[in-house]
Amino acid sequence: MIIDTHVHIGQSLNFDMREEDVLYSLKKYNIDIAVVSNCQAASHDHDRKLLPESMQTSGIDCLKRSLKFARENEGKIYLQHWVKPMEEITSELKTLVEDNIDVIRGIKFHPYHSGVAFTDESCEKYVRLAAEYNLPVISHTGTEYDDNPKRLFEMAKKYPNTNFVMVHLGLGSDNKEAIELCKAQKNLYGDTTWVSIKSTLEFIDKCGSERIMFGSDSPIDGKDTYAFNFKGERSLYQEYFGEFKEMISKEDYENIMWRNACRLFSIKL
Repeated sequence: MIIDTHVHIGQSLNFDMREEDVLYSLKKYNIDIAVVSNCQAASHDHDRKLLPESMQTSGIDCLKRSLKFARENEGKIYLQHWVKPMEEITSELKTLVEDNIDVIRGIKFHPYHSGVAFTDESCEKYVRLAAEYNLPVISHTGTEYDDNPKRLFEMAKKYPNTNFVMVHLGLGSDNKEAIELCKAQKNLYGDTTWVSIKSTLEFIDKCGSERIMFGSDSPIDGKDTYAFNFKGERSLYQEYFGEFKEMISKEDYENIMWRNACRLFSIKL
């Protein structure tokens, strides 16, 4: 059993992640369930400049596309709603969440591509929305101020009854600070997206295997992201499917590859 908690659909910037590619990769690489978010909700480019209105897609429209995909593949696809912090929380959005709470399993943030610090009020209002519906909060983390793991840690401390997932454990870093922050805050989880096996082993040693989940960003490098990176080299995820299994106990491996996801995202098999 494998649950990938970090999968995307949507066309934005140089990303072209199609529903058919997600389904292809799940089948080919024996991924049982994917938790998906729609990258078309990105509002800023790679240089953190606001995209023109013609390149923007509303959060509602992004969610509707994701819901269609989930409903067409029930039991296989669950969702994280990728929010646009600049948008207000409308009654329409709350109705969509309430009516589809069986497949919407988290609220997703990308501070870098939203051009705002995770601790800003524009993000915090969506954290309160997640708390209202007892949903986990999932956020990209990197090395800028806005998406630094410290910002997620600060919010996790402020909302101790809500679970937070620190995606990437600080993308572009050695992950050490992120791991220490997770160790210090029990409602703060990690994921393995672009995280080395070495760092994941360190996370297990310091925080336990119950607090980190398998994630990949698939199909960011194409429909065979699980096999090859964008350079055509063997993907990091082949190590997670292979060598990693021999480095830890069966219980720890199952925790990371699916049990924690079932628990955190309330997925019933």
